[in-house]
Amino acid sequence: MLRFSTAGESHGESLVALVSGLPAGVPVDQEFISRELWRRQKGYGRGGRMRIERDTAHILSGVRHGKTIGSPVAMTIANNDWKNWTDILPVEEGDPAKHKAVASPRPGHADLAGALKYNFPDARYVLERASARESTARVASGALAKLLLRELGVEVLSHVIRVGKAELSRPAKWEEIVALSQKDEVLLNCVDLEDEARMKAEVDAVLRTGDTVGGVFEVIVHGLPPGIGTHVNWDERLDGILAQAVMSLQAVKAVEIGRGVTAAESFGSTVHDAIGYEGSEEDFTKFSRDHNNAGGLEGGISNGQDVIVRGYLKPISTLRRPLASVSFETREPVKAAYERSDVCVVPAAGVAAEAMVALAVARQVLVKFGGDSLAETKRNYNGYLQQIRKY
Repeated sequence: MLRFSTAGESHGESLVALVSGLPAGVPVDQEFISRELWRRQKGYGRGGRMRIERDTAHILSGVRHGKTIGSPVAMTIANNDWKNWTDILPVEEGDPAKHKAVASPRPGHADLAGALKYNFPDARYVLERASARESTARVASGALAKLLLRELGVEVLSHVIRVGKAELSRPAKWEEIVALSQKDEVLLNCVDLEDEARMKAEVDAVLRTGDTVGGVFEVIVHGLPPGIGTHVNWDERLDGILAQAVMSLQAVKAVEIGRGVTAAESFGSTVHDAIGYEGSEEDFTKFSRDHNNAGGLEGGISNGQDVIVRGYLKPISTLRRPLASVSFETREPVKAAYERSDVCVVPAAGVAAEAMVALAVARQVLVKFGGDSLAETKRNYNGYLQQIRKY
């Protein structure tokens, strides 16, 4: 069973990722992992922290001679900013006078809820773990899942379809999204330059006013065959698994599969994807669809079309012009605390969501096909492809 976990704080010494359950023999491209981490750091509207960090995953175990060996893969990603926090957040008791309290909770953040839950006098420790900096370890973990899926011909990528009120005005093609992921300069990760310029204007507006802006990213799983996930138990449905995976990301407040939102206001005759029997030799089966409104999932099972998952990202909670709050110490009205932060993170959130989707899909692929080695997994996978092709 493919599993992963992360550890570490935003300003701690490093982040840690632990991935277990990968079959032996998966090629591990460390340059690919580094590029995934680089993609997460980029995007118009990112803050000063990204000028400090140069994220690189250091693999400690589970990979030898360039391939997985079946044991857990442990990775660390150093925080370059740690040198400025060694006295503020020491592991040992340290000097309490050097503690940097988050004295008033930020509306929209985990500050107050976390401080109440863990009985902390301020929100420093809550902020450190709740921060989206944690998603760096998820991206490193997701890169391994992507490398496994790539061996089976499955790819996972994202693009931005909305920032604020500026929205992508046309459907994106898979080839465009691939080309976007290969760019060496990242603005807002939108396939249309004119639409991206309007998105940039949304970010510029909040930069001037000290505000923040959210948006919508879209993750596509390309090349996934029908039959991944199942309808038989509520917690094994792939749509539910993907929704939970993406919703778990910081600041994501809604998840949509395919045309999920607009489908709710439409007639069934305009929503459901009519079935034909005219697929080409390149398709998984000869069954075909006239659209992909279902987002590649029906009944919790992949149907062979691209799986499309959208995440709706709220604006970042930390504002340069803070909202009203209350002092933890005095309970008097004050402005919310300010920590160095971003203005727009929609492209970065999309990359983090790619990782979560890749991990979720890779896990379900291994549930179905198993395999202690990549060769065994591929043998089972290819046998299944022959089966559905003959159906």
